[in-house]
Amino acid sequence: MLSTKLFKIGDFQTVEADKPIPHGEELLIKVSSCGICGSDIPRIYQHGTSNGKYPLTLGHEFGGTIVEVGNEANKNLIGKCGAVFPIIPCNKCEQCKQNYYAMCENYDYLGSRRDGGFSEYCLLPSKWNFIEAPKEIDEEAFALIEPATVAQHAVRTAGKCSSLLIFGAGPIGIMAARWAKIFGINNVILVDIVDEKIDFANKHGVKCVKDIPDTLFDSSIEGTGFGNALGNAINHTKPHGTVVLLGNPASDTQIKLSQHSNILRKELTIKGVWNSYYDEWKTTIEQISNNNLQVLDLITHKSDLGNLPELCRNIYNKNISICKAIAKIVVQ
Repeated sequence: MLSTKLFKIGDFQTVEADKPIPHGEELLIKVSSCGICGSDIPRIYQHGTSNGKYPLTLGHEFGGTIVEVGNEANKNLIGKCGAVFPIIPCNKCEQCKQNYYAMCENYDYLGSRRDGGFSEYCLLPSKWNFIEAPKEIDEEAFALIEPATVAQHAVRTAGKCSSLLIFGAGPIGIMAARWAKIFGINNVILVDIVDEKIDFANKHGVKCVKDIPDTLFDSSIEGTGFGNALGNAINHTKPHGTVVLLGNPASDTQIKLSQHSNILRKELTIKGVWNSYYDEWKTTIEQISNNNLQVLDLITHKSDLGNLPELCRNIYNKNISICKAIAKIVVQ
């Protein structure tokens, strides 16, 4: 089979690899699509794998069809299609016992710690990591289910509100705005500083601006990881409101003294979010299936596995501007 692997920092290439054989509770999935996450690019070119394991097949936003099982008792799963929950929890720590798998104290992870979805086939630890989807869902949507669920989790964390300000018009920011509408939040504004992103969001049905409205919002979501956006979120959130930290920090986060004071004076609640909750994935699949949540229109770039390293280089070098890029995988 073909797999796109990271051999060392900066050395990302598509190679032939042995097709895995499932044993015990393991499942073999034929991958149909896998998204390029914003975290994949620095993983390839700056940070490397999470546990220093090389070579490693990257990709954690994926899904496909089960083609083989290790346990005959799971034979009924063959032919089913769906998305892959990439976290592999220890199921022993206190967080796992409360079903907070993203906070597992000793987790493994498909695509950053063990082989993931940039491959024709991927081995899943068990059926727990496979979330079935109706066959009418386009297979390309499997590459969006993980980030769509992250966006859903952020909006849920913002709490019940009637107005929401979101910073960052990437795919997760746009999907967060769409989730907000699904959850009945009527006043939703997306903010970015890049004209191309603002135009893209507006053309895709989400109100996006560069200049923040001179008003206060019930809650805000900071999705960029930059201190200036966090400061603006603090300034534009109502007293007793909630500021959700979604974006991974781009550098040491700094805010102004007046903004720090605003947190105190307005008694703001600051909440972080990390990944998503397992049960939220089914909600994402349901909303995509019934056409309430649109995701396919955010895909601006596609590649096969052979051209995937070049696409990632172009993203890293900023030769192209993307909303969402995916690997479309067709097994010969």
